[in-house]
Amino acid sequence: MAVTADEVKKLREMTGAPLMDCKRALVEADGDMDKAQTLLREKGQAMLEKRQGRSANEGAVMTYIHTGGKIGVMIELNCETDFVAKTAEFKALGHDLAMQIAWSDPLHISRDEVTPEAIEKERQVHINWAKNQGKPEAALEGIVKGKMEKYFETVSLMDQPFFRDANLKVKDVFSEVAGKIGEKLVLKRFARFRVGEDAAE
Repeated sequence: MAVTADEVKKLREMTGAPLMDCKRALVEADGDMDKAQTLLREKGQAMLEKRQGRSANEGAVMTYIHTGGKIGVMIELNCETDFVAKTAEFKALGHDLAMQIAWSDPLHISRDEVTPEAIEKERQVHINWAKNQGKPEAALEGIVKGKMEKYFETVSLMDQPFFRDANLKVKDVFSEVAGKIGEKLVLKRFARFRVGEDAAE
């Protein structure tokens, strides 16, 4: 299917992906803009997975101070080269991640960091709740699975809905930027501070 230059330009503005990638995605999606965006995100994820074995020892420490100075976030975002660390895309991702953390206060970067003990404890809470509600045994697994996904959205940064677009997860945005930049990106660590909050909390 033929696509117009305006359609390609629009998709590029929406995703930041290279023009030729946008054109190929639109052709593959038969002009469906939403499907083309999904294809570009999948390509970014595939590229990210391919580069997982590479070292990401460059990058930057970035900060975000919420309006009024009551909440502050510091993150370390890594990449493969110092050149990429200086690009607008890299800096924008770091800023958005820090803002997300300020807004949502996650406990972990990804669900992989949640301990098996914490996961099992949370599962038991939802199993007991479902049983107390009189839910049938056959429905328990599905109910608990849905509740656990909500739990991961709370505690895991990468599983959270992106604050700029709730239709996307933070991990989708992360993969999209990594695909656009063409390097492995790693959010190594973060710290969130709130005025009056005890460090042990």
